[in-house]
Amino acid sequence: MLKDSDIREPLFDHLDEIYAKNRILEELNIGRSRADIVMVTEDAIYGIEIKSDADTYARLAGQVKDYDKYFDHNYVVVGSTHALHVREHVPEYWGVISVELIDDEFDIYELRKPGLNPKVTWKNKLELLWRPELAAIQQLNNMPKYKDKSRAFVAGKIIEFMEKGKIEEDVLKRQFCDCLFERDYTTIADELTEYRKSELAKQLETETDPAKWVELAARRDELREQFKKNTGRKGRRRRRRRI
Repeated sequence: MLKDSDIREPLFDHLDEIYAKNRILEELNIGRSRADIVMVTEDAIYGIEIKSDADTYARLAGQVKDYDKYFDHNYVVVGSTHALHVREHVPEYWGVISVELIDDEFDIYELRKPGLNPKVTWKNKLELLWRPELAAIQQLNNMPKYKDKSRAFVAGKIIEFMEKGKIEEDVLKRQFCDCLFERDYTTIADELTEYRKSELAKQLETETDPAKWVELAARRDELREQFKKNTGRKGRRRRRRRI
């Protein structure tokens, strides 16, 4: 009986053979679910749900809905006990991979290749990016900075630029994937703090309301202390990357 932990490493080796350039992210929150694996390629992201021999299909319907919101393609990866019936539990555009242990060797079969997910939207995909990553896309496309605006607002503007033809969708796909390729969990806390500090500094330069200026200054000082505490801490690291 194969467990989730048994399946991952041979699965990663299999994906490396199929997708020459990829990066694997693990345990990414998506809606009410958590994606077991997210694979990033040059122009697409794949959601991968593992159902080991020890798992049931009890939560799969809800997980399918969440995966379909965020990923260009999806896979379900199963132990041999689920291989015969798993296709009945996922949409036909989901890929299916079976992992089996035979004579102490892992046999991996791609029972069905993944098709393009018809339900994914840019609005949902951009929710996966952090604010500094969205800012990088803004800069690459010579967009206004929209300081003081929320992450959702900025994502909406990026989509608007694409819909107006100011960003080609294929270009945005590559820029989006590049952000995930370059994501570093060991530094992101500090990057977010530094980003917010710089935005606050700009606001302080132009703020004329004394009460609001004091409030902004207090927030800036709070972020400075947060940065000091984060310095030297080890954050969550990416699992593996192959280029």
